[in-house]
Amino acid sequence: MVDASDAQRISRLTPLSDVLTSFDLSIGPVAPRQETLAKAVGLTLAADAVIAEGRPKIALALRDGYAVRSDTTLDASSYAPAPLDAAVRVDTGDAMPEGPDAVAMLDAVQIRDGKAEALAPTAPGDGVLLPDTDTTAHLKMRLAGARLRHIDIALLGMLGIERVMVRQPRVRIVCTGSSDIIRGAASLIGMAIESESGIAVTDHVELEAALTDDGEDAVVVIGGTGSGTNDKSVKTLARVGHVQFHGIGITPGETTALGFAGSRPVLLLPGRIDAALAGWLTVGRRMLARLAFRLIEDQPFTAELARKIASPLGLAEVIPVRRRLGRVEPCAQGYLSMQALARAEGWLLVPADSEGYAAGTRVVVRPWP
Repeated sequence: MVDASDAQRISRLTPLSDVLTSFDLSIGPVAPRQETLAKAVGLTLAADAVIAEGRPKIALALRDGYAVRSDTTLDASSYAPAPLDAAVRVDTGDAMPEGPDAVAMLDAVQIRDGKAEALAPTAPGDGVLLPDTDTTAHLKMRLAGARLRHIDIALLGMLGIERVMVRQPRVRIVCTGSSDIIRGAASLIGMAIESESGIAVTDHVELEAALTDDGEDAVVVIGGTGSGTNDKSVKTLARVGHVQFHGIGITPGETTALGFAGSRPVLLLPGRIDAALAGWLTVGRRMLARLAFRLIEDQPFTAELARKIASPLGLAEVIPVRRRLGRVEPCAQGYLSMQALARAEGWLLVPADSEGYAAGTRVVVRPWP
């Protein structure tokens, strides 16, 4: 007969806020390492990604057309073409020749009898990418603590950065049983760790061995946190290390426990998949974020627009936005510079049949890829 007095007991449920506050004081970041840019997508930056030089270094054409002096096109029309003393054919990305300050569209210039004529006015700077517009010298394109997105990898690669400093916690996952539920919960938590810049180590090992092996930065245990006859995870941690909390004020997931094996945090999740998931979402993600030294990034959200967006009819427009005092505001429209893309926290789509959105409109913000 099993002695009931030997069962694991929860003396009190600790408020979730107290647990999370304790995390900030007791869990430190893992050591940074250098990684090639191509392998760093999804990882957390351990140092700012800084651009040494401004880009572009010289003025470039932003569209195919003719490089012209805008002041010679002021009164031009199809009925009264304006003669051009200089009209140099350029393609997108070409260096601007000396003298011209704009690129007229192809159909805004005609060549007649070997001479160029403007058929419409072109404003100063139209169709031109000025020096240091994409990035200025010493610009921090992405800050330490941010996860590298696919767009960050592309932009940094274009700007000549080949390696970055990152943090990527290694987390050992231990199953205390062989049921399909426990295995499924372990698989789910492992995928969650991998999707949030961690490495999930899932090869089979006994709990005590995992707690005494310092090869990983943290341990997540699935199952054995309740008061059942075979529940011994919390007692094992108490014997090998230290139990800081057993019983957290969340539902489901009340039997979630947290402690340390040496300096490594150990999260013990219930063996029920919904309870394990609740414990991970409320506690585990915060633990992983502290190890990687980053803020938790939310998924798509709705927010109020801080200022009006005017968009052309007939074209669906992608607008990068960033948070500002609880609302979102556009980072740029038309030409989207690299620094605008780096500052953006998401994007919204203005449909082709809309002229935009008024300030105060609630919009759906999607994450960058």
